[in-house]
Amino acid sequence: MKYRVRLDMSFDKEEDARALLAHAHGMVGKAKNMNEGAVNEEVSFVDMEICRHDEGLPCIKVERTELKTGQEVT
Repeated sequence: MKYRVRLDMSFDKEEDARALLAHAHGMVGKAKNMNEGAVNEEVSFVDMEICRHDEGLPCIKVERTELKTGQEVT
């Protein structure tokens, strides 16, 4: 059994978003992937995007960190 947290939070200030992102990155060492190597593998990740839905525009992906690599991927 695992305990999963899913967040999708928008902020007015980039510094607030980056603070949450930094906290999530600090927790990566404790996170786990499930069913590694299997077809139903679930990889833990952290995404940051610039959300422009309030302007009627799509999001722009800024960065993605996956536990599988421990590095940013695009």
